[in-house]
This record gives sequence, C-alpha cells and structure tokens, in this order.
Amino acid sequence: MRRNVLPGLRLSLGVTLFYVGLIVVLPLAALAFKAASLGPADYWRIVSSDRALASYQVTVLSAFGATLFNLFFGLALAWVLTRYSFPGKRLVDAMVDLPFALPTAVAGIALTALFSANGWFGSILEPLGIRVAYTPIGIMIAMCFTSLPFIVRTVQPVLEDLDPALEEAAQSLGGSDWTIFRKVILPLLTPALLAGVSLSFARSLGEFGAIIFIAGNQPMSTEITALLIFIRLEEYDYQAAAAIASVLLITAFVMLGVTNWLQARALRYTARG
Repeated sequence: MRRNVLPGLRLSLGVTLFYVGLIVVLPLAALAFKAASLGPADYWRIVSSDRALASYQVTVLSAFGATLFNLFFGLALAWVLTRYSFPGKRLVDAMVDLPFALPTAVAGIALTALFSANGWFGSILEPLGIRVAYTPIGIMIAMCFTSLPFIVRTVQPVLEDLDPALEEAAQSLGGSDWTIFRKVILPLLTPALLAGVSLSFARSLGEFGAIIFIAGNQPMSTEITALLIFIRLEEYDYQAAAAIASVLLITAFVMLGVTNWLQARALRYTARG
C-alpha cells in the first residue's frame, strides 16, 4: 500500500476545517450575528439610506468598469506574456504581481501623485478637461491596479497548457485567426476568465487603501462602501457598520454563485466539444 506523505484524511481534514472555521467562517458568522441583532426596520433603514445607496452605486459601477477593463487588458497581457518573447519579458511578468506585494496605501498615494492636477499625468489631462483624481475615474483606476493580477494569473497557465495541435488543425481547415480564437481558444479560456473576473470584481468591491487617497471621499459622490463602513466603525456604530458590510457580503456571495454556475456550464460545453 502506498504511504501518504501527509497525515491521514481525518487529521488533515480536521486541521483544514479548524483553520477555515477560525479564519473564514467565524468572522463572517460574527458579522452576520451583529447585523441580525438589528430589527428588520432598522436594518432596512440603515442599508437603504441615501448615503449608503450612493456608496453602493459608486462602488459597484466602479468595480464593474475596472473588471471590464481588466478582462480585455488582462487577457491581452496574458496572451503577450505567453505567446511572445521580447526583451524585458521577465520584468513585465514580475511586475504583474506588484499589486500583490505593494501595500495598497502606497499604491493609492502613488496614483494620486500621478493623476492630481500637478501630477505627471494629471497636468496633461486637466487642461483637456479630463479630471481623474477625486472622481469615479480615479476610483476605477485604483481598482484596475489592484485587481489586474487576478485575471492575468488565472488565464496565463491555461494559455500555456493549450495544445498547439488544436490551433494547427483549425488553420489547416482554413480558419482565420479571429475564427480560431473565437471558436477554439476562447471556449477553453472561458472557465479561467470567469474565475479571474469573479476574483477581480470581488477584490474591487472590498478595496480600501488604494482608493481612499485618490477618491476624495466625498459623500454622495466619491465615497465607496468600504469607507462608509470604516466611518461607522469610527463612530462606534458597530451595528450600522455590520449591516452595510453585510450588503457587500451578500453581493459577493451572489456574484460568486453566479460565476460558479457559469463556470460549470462552460466546462460542460467544453467537455462536449
């Protein structure tokens, strides 16, 4: 009988479930319990206030815009890193992971310095009537910066493992480059793209440090939901903070559920193909 390097199933599963419960389930349960301590009327009053609704709108629309941009740019970047060789490729590949290692506050300060009215980019854009810092555009740029690696790193391994024979067969049958990408490559990439999109969107929803410096944090205009939660915590209004946080939590769960369903459909379609 083959000897397992790791301990037996019961011990491994027990340790895994203990850490999942301690690090993931327990904080989420505490959040749900705190939000549930409010009555239905108070809960609805808090989560549907004008300021909260405005923060949801800013956060979700900015996250959607950033994720949409990262979907195309991240796919293109993963394609270039996988299919081409060029000077500095290793440096570019390493820089993709920079948002993972860089403190988000540092990223926020750097973006603000670049896009402020007297910054390198801002001084060029402001005379053209394009204002980035302290606007929703700045929020989207900060979200793009922090969430781009999720799409690149989920798509890149799949591109590297694609069998070149599939593309060669499609070319031998007279398929154009666009037809081969759309009918051969894209279906195989769809599950990875969906996973990357869901992670990117979830990261954008909860991003805080990189945004507060460039957003301006104006209520009803550029205030994100994470900042509103932080403000409620500073006011010692823990129930209101938990109630607003639960909205983000529910949104993330719904989004992940839909994404997993789409991934399952894409995998079934790929298997049939």
